[in-house]
Formats: sequence, C-alpha cells, structure tokens
Amino acid sequence: MIQLTIIRIEGYGPWTLTLGSDREAQLQMLQARIYHDVQRLFSERDGIVFFNRFDEYFAITNGIDADDHLRIKNELASLYDNMSMSMTIGAGKNAFEANLNAYHTRKEGRKMLDDDNSKIFGSINSHADIAQIMHIDIDSSAKVGNWLSPYELTAFVMKIYSRIAEDFLKHNSLAFFLGGDNIMVISNGMTKEQADEVLKKVTADNDIKLNCGIGIGKTGRKAAEAATKALDTIRDLRETGKIQSIYEIQCP
Repeated sequence: MIQLTIIRIEGYGPWTLTLGSDREAQLQMLQARIYHDVQRLFSERDGIVFFNRFDEYFAITNGIDADDHLRIKNELASLYDNMSMSMTIGAGKNAFEANLNAYHTRKEGRKMLDDDNSKIFGSINSHADIAQIMHIDIDSSAKVGNWLSPYELTAFVMKIYSRIAEDFLKHNSLAFFLGGDNIMVISNGMTKEQADEVLKKVTADNDIKLNCGIGIGKTGRKAAEAATKALDTIRDLRETGKIQSIYEIQCP
C-alpha cells in the first residue's frame, strides 16, 4: 500500500492575472521557490515530491501523519500568505489507484479535519508502508548530444518521457520527469520483467538504451535513495564489463 498527497495551488490562474502582463518572470521565480519549500518540508519527513504541473505536486507520504500534513500546510501558508494551497491524501495498492482515491476524495469534499478552512482532504492510511520507485536515465545521452543540438536533445528526451509515461500508466504506475535525462516512476506492484518489457518497447524504434534502477523502501525518500543507488550500481558494473540495464535494491 502506498500513500500519495496531491498539493495544489488554488485559484492560481485567476490570481496570476492580477499581476499584469509583465508577470512571467515573477511567476517562474515564484514557482521555483514554492517547489523548493514543498520538497524541503516533505523530504524532512522522509517523503519525496514530484512536479505534476507547476501549480500541482505529487508527494509520496508513507509515514507522514495528519499532524505533519497540517504543520506543512501551515508553514506553507505562512510563507505564501497571498495564495491558498490544498492537500488531498489518497492510498492504494499502486500509485494510480492512490491517485484515483485522492481524486474522488477531493471531488466528494471529504476533509481530514472538521475545520472547514483546513483544505486538507482525505485521511491517513496506516498500512501505507511500501514505496517502489524506478529511476530511469538514457544510457550515454551525452553521446546523443554530439549529433543533436541542445534544443533537439531536449525534444528527444521529452519524446522518450512521453512514451514512458504512457506505457507505465498501463501498469498503474506514474512517471515524472526530473530534468536532464532522468525520470522517476512510482511503480508499486510492477516487476523487473514488466519494467524491462516496457523499456524495450519504448526504445524499439530508436538507437538508445535505458538504464533502470529500482528502489523499494518504506517511505518515498528511502525508495528514491535506493533507486538512485541501484542506477549508480548499473554504471559501476558497466565499468567492470558487466552490462546490466535493470538493477533492484530493497531497503532493510
């Protein structure tokens, strides 16, 4: 079971219009600050946050209780007193199910607290104690950059990300672009064999290979750490002549 919290900036579109036409640079700086603070506050509690859109974030919140959610929300409110943020909590056997449960909880207006102003929806699931994350990168993407200009390389990476997101969603897993050539997938319930099948399908019509480190832990941050360590292990093995595209590490 995995628990996700969706953090959303409420009324963001209409609010941005009040800043006038010369607002884009201000908004980009503001979005960067908000993401920094949301990531900091959840990671301090062993969670990890991914961009969904620039006004919405997905956090793996296994082990983060109701009081901590409220503390995080209150701190964000103190930092950004001119905008409203909401949180919606959902849990499930896999990431997509948790996402759906959060969606329906919000739609039905089921609040975590009696306080109508809390804007925290859903409830904590004490059984959410497993997070599985896949950390994927493009093997030798620097070499690809030798024959593609910087913008063409970005377009190519985003095309790969789009395919990964679409194909992993069929396995109830959610993929998030991290920047560079790195993607993380919340993949509870998927096996190494299923992941290998998806990655081979994504790369079937091009000349690249994908590396995939799989991390399993009780919390989002621990799973992400294990996934990155697994990806680093693939690189280390390659230096010894052992070619392996998928490697898994499970936290104790």
